[in-house]
Amino acid sequence: MDPSRPVQRCRCTVVPALIPALIPALIPALIPALVLARAARRRRCDNHTMFTGLITRVGRIERLQPLGPDACHGVRLHVAADPDYLDDVALGDSIAINGACMTVTALDAAAGTFTVDVSAESLARTCGLDRPGPVNLEKALRPLDRLGGHLVSGHVDGVGSVTQLSPVGESWLLGVLAPPTLAKYLAYKGSITVNGVSLTINAVRDRADGCEIHINLIPHTLQHTTLGTLAPGAPVNLEVDMIARYVERMLALGKLAAAPAA
Repeated sequence: MDPSRPVQRCRCTVVPALIPALIPALIPALIPALVLARAARRRRCDNHTMFTGLITRVGRIERLQPLGPDACHGVRLHVAADPDYLDDVALGDSIAINGACMTVTALDAAAGTFTVDVSAESLARTCGLDRPGPVNLEKALRPLDRLGGHLVSGHVDGVGSVTQLSPVGESWLLGVLAPPTLAKYLAYKGSITVNGVSLTINAVRDRADGCEIHINLIPHTLQHTTLGTLAPGAPVNLEVDMIARYVERMLALGKLAAAPAA
């Protein structure tokens, strides 16, 4: 080889020329694989779905359809929402209903309706999902969404009871009695989810029958959620701050590690 001559690089033109012709043939073969991959990704992420506690729409449970003949079976909820709310919803997506994470099992976006199946276990550990009526709705958090409330899993920790809902200036004071088992997770200026709504605790009072918390509700919250319909004695779904749960777990394990061996 003469080192004075420039190196001639071979440029292959066959493959680039074939790409436009191959694309139409590849697309039909790829679509089923992409659909299956998306469905599998949804299934894998079911336990990692997150919410923020910022209600995006008030819907309504129109009717309940039993999934079996006895109490060990759950129900299918037929939920109505504004048609535009469901434009970006697909089968298998997660939607929190009154704070409880549910999976969309059927969908008619044009009519603004969808269904979810609620197990007997979920019915026993929540409230407001066993009858027709208005419900708070929130779609699952996407990676680029703003986290305006706090991290919410959609797993209800317990059912509380409203102790008061009274006006204070332009706002309203909401009192809720939480079960004794949740008292250790509730703190002044901490976060709590009530029927799916992310709220800040303004007062905490331990009682023999549980822990009473006070929350300030601004008019906007009352107008865009179902909290304004609550009355003393009404049950509400509660989810404590997940960070508080992790702290409690770490403290418990720390005490076990520090305990002298028997």
